[in-house]
Amino acid sequence: MIASPQTATGMAEDETLDALRLRLAPLIAANAAFDGWSRAAVTMAADAAGVDRDIAALAFDGGAMTMIDAWFASIDAAMLARCPADTLAAMKVRARITALVETRLALLAPHREALRRAQAILAMPTHLGRATQLGWRAADVMWRAAGDTAVDYNHYTKRATLGAVYAATLLVLVNDESEDFAESRAFLSRRIDGIMRFEKAKARFTGQGDRHFSMARFLGRLRYRTR
Repeated sequence: MIASPQTATGMAEDETLDALRLRLAPLIAANAAFDGWSRAAVTMAADAAGVDRDIAALAFDGGAMTMIDAWFASIDAAMLARCPADTLAAMKVRARITALVETRLALLAPHREALRRAQAILAMPTHLGRATQLGWRAADVMWRAAGDTAVDYNHYTKRATLGAVYAATLLVLVNDESEDFAESRAFLSRRIDGIMRFEKAKARFTGQGDRHFSMARFLGRLRYRTR
């Protein structure tokens, strides 16, 4: 693919601000470890990429949350690039989810201080709603990559449980000093085991043939227990 020629601003002729955010986000993260998620980090990222500072500032005029959002979106894209569909298709569901989360951890690990600072911002009461949205988005991207096509309540429970596991694993990662982040990977493995047990129990409860919850069937099972 031939790259579009760059303009005087350092942007490609057909590059949008959304695309520019994705391009600059990893560079901002590299600087956020030292300068925080700040205008200074954006300026240094722009200089490194040869992008006009004012254009970069415009792209991230939403402040730290816009930077963090773009960084996480760039992690989504990088994860999918490293875990192509044909590779995942040869794995069982548990292995797919594990591979996807571990790939995210590998991408985030070199920027743990930036991640720690991002977590502190996301934990602020004024940002909890946005933090929840970002966690949900990450879980949704992973489940879709793993081949999940659920559209009923399973769609929501799968993403809620994986999102919680992913968030907890990131809290372990930022403090993990073990070799090759073995503690984080072991923590993740235990939590994914829990997800799989939950999914199996849920399938037995709702019935393999009909995945929609039936209150009448549930009450009937309580009243007429199988002997």
